[in-house]
Amino acid sequence: MTDSSKYCVILAGGAGSRIWPISRVSFPKQFLEVSGTGKTFLELTYERFCTIVPPENILIVTASRYQSLVKDILPEVPDRNILLEPYARNTAPATAYAAYTILKRDPDATVVVTPCDHIIFGESEFRSSILSAMDFVSANDDVILTLGVVPTRPDTNFGYIQAVGGRNAYEKGEPLPVKTFTEKPDLELAKVFVDSGEFLWNSGLIVWKATAIEKEFREHTPQLATWFEGWDAAIGTENERAFVERAYGGCEKQAIDFGLMEKTSSAWVYPANFGWADIGVWDSLYDYVEKVDDNGNAVVAGDNIMSESHDNLVVTGNKGKLVAIRGLDNFLVVDTDDVLVICPRDGKNYNDLVTGLSRTGLDKYR
Repeated sequence: MTDSSKYCVILAGGAGSRIWPISRVSFPKQFLEVSGTGKTFLELTYERFCTIVPPENILIVTASRYQSLVKDILPEVPDRNILLEPYARNTAPATAYAAYTILKRDPDATVVVTPCDHIIFGESEFRSSILSAMDFVSANDDVILTLGVVPTRPDTNFGYIQAVGGRNAYEKGEPLPVKTFTEKPDLELAKVFVDSGEFLWNSGLIVWKATAIEKEFREHTPQLATWFEGWDAAIGTENERAFVERAYGGCEKQAIDFGLMEKTSSAWVYPANFGWADIGVWDSLYDYVEKVDDNGNAVVAGDNIMSESHDNLVVTGNKGKLVAIRGLDNFLVVDTDDVLVICPRDGKNYNDLVTGLSRTGLDKYR
């Protein structure tokens, strides 16, 4: 496989509602800087994959409303590589749109698809893992390969992949057929998974050949494939925008994991040992952020005074604001210019706060 046939698709269209209110519909998390590097999640992801595939082969799938944000952050990305979704339809249609676009450009392409809210520790190990995964897929035409991260703890915020091969088979560092997928188990089941030595965290990173994924869409998501019929005549032409509008108008919301990965018999998993954090929920951010004291308190921006308080996550958008807390344990405190959130850090029913905005006529705060 030559470098010219290596592609990357960055999925950057989500609203990031699970870390509202710092992530808003108008300015979601992929455009935020919370890593301490001064760079957004999108920038970090793009730069990471520029060392793996040619920059001209990196495509970004995002919502039409975010086109200007993407262009402001990554002006070097050509317009033809920014695929605009007219409606939010989750990751299966987004992946399909990218797959058909790449298939039109290069039928021999091997592609890695990545979310853009990952923090990676150990960039060289990450690069090596991705390249090895792409080489395996290139040599095995029908394989759909996902990267699984060796778990360090039972965590209910991640999906889990069970590999064929028994206990600790992943220690060989070789791709393994997938036995089962499980989405976000409860704590007891997560403990069983980790203790068994058979499960990996689902990173959301997927590698496939363009020809293979097109066949998988036709077999496992026929409704989606039907709406994209005619892609070869429309994509890359002046009719592309109208074609995509029609296709997305008919597609149902569907995640690639549920729609395809859990159905295909071609799913494999590549075990990876690089450090990984998926900043999709508050607990992930809490794990990532450096603690400010010995009581497990984490603060993002701002000065703080913590008294008789333990294991809290405090996020403020104002670096000039002092946060003073006494007698609070395991709480989330988020303070933005127009929203203040104070709730237990367990994450239970957090989305009710976001969905409640519509019910109460407070959409302006979404």
